[in-house]
Amino acid sequence: MATVADIVRRYGGDYLEKYGKAIPAEHRRVLALIAHCRTGKLGTVVYHCEHCQRTHFIGRSCGNRHCPTCQQHKTRSWLDQQTDRLLPCPYFLLTFTLPASLRPFVRSHQRACYGAMFRASSETIRTLCADPKYIGSADCGFFGVLHTWGRTLGYHPHVHYVVPGGAVSSDGTRWLSSRVDFLIPVRAASAIYRAKFQDEMRKAGLLAQIPATVWSEAWVVHSQSVGDGRRALKYLAPYVFRVAISDRRIRSITDGPDGRGTVTFDYRKSGSQRYRRMTVTAEEFLRRFLQHVLPSGFQKVRHYGFAAAPKRKAYDAVRWLVTLAAGLLFHLIAAHSKPDCPPPKSRCPDCGHPMNVIAVLYTPRHFDTS
Repeated sequence: MATVADIVRRYGGDYLEKYGKAIPAEHRRVLALIAHCRTGKLGTVVYHCEHCQRTHFIGRSCGNRHCPTCQQHKTRSWLDQQTDRLLPCPYFLLTFTLPASLRPFVRSHQRACYGAMFRASSETIRTLCADPKYIGSADCGFFGVLHTWGRTLGYHPHVHYVVPGGAVSSDGTRWLSSRVDFLIPVRAASAIYRAKFQDEMRKAGLLAQIPATVWSEAWVVHSQSVGDGRRALKYLAPYVFRVAISDRRIRSITDGPDGRGTVTFDYRKSGSQRYRRMTVTAEEFLRRFLQHVLPSGFQKVRHYGFAAAPKRKAYDAVRWLVTLAAGLLFHLIAAHSKPDCPPPKSRCPDCGHPMNVIAVLYTPRHFDTS
């Protein structure tokens, strides 16, 4: 089966040679790590199979968050953790996008613009929730996920938020519920979000580089009622750890008569369940893939309000307030921590049974990822 790593190994060198110093350092690092993932150049893991008593030496994974091979087994654990934290109230899925005319600028200033998207959109939610016409308090708790790609690897940055329908009163004693089918007005959210993003660009000293027409366009904000929130979490979970394209969507890699490689991959149009196929040059595939590499250290999942990590002890108190406001009954049970879902064990290539790790052999790094 063809993989993203195969494409990087076959064509990554030509891509780096052609574009040279124009390629950001983080993109170079990602290409190097994916190319050497599980090849042994990053070290070797020694496995032993108790069933057939054979020992196997397998190259270490790179662990990079943009590597399709290394991100397959984390989604289930994240989904279980977030599902356990759902409050007994209606939930909403809010999506904040950017105008298409602004995307080229954002792609060239990713760290500043992605951070601005999070700050502008989260403050928009809090501003409107504080309005007495909707909830009447800004003390709400929610989380957002940055998503940058479309179905054909096009560049389409937007932020999804999972937001409970309500907030804690300013004195901290009551849960103020929203309507079951309505959280905040999207037209007002669009205008506030646009203005706050403009302010962020002014603070960053980037406003003069943005065409003035951007600020007169409509910025799309979408709000959808998602019941108890489980459906929204299942929708978002793959995007938290999934990279721009998974290996299973790669259909073929072909070397053309002119020496230029081509990549064929599957995709689905929005609203359709039927898979289609697209063929692009290997160079174009790498360009599309790399434009979704996040700036080093950038957090693509962010929590706000009482959902933020430092305030998790207060989360149980909020759950009590929500439950009381809904008129539900408590069932007190013994507290215990739910174990994380462990990643599946590697299986023996000879007999197919799970193997145990008995040693890790580290190899000095002989390639440049800087």
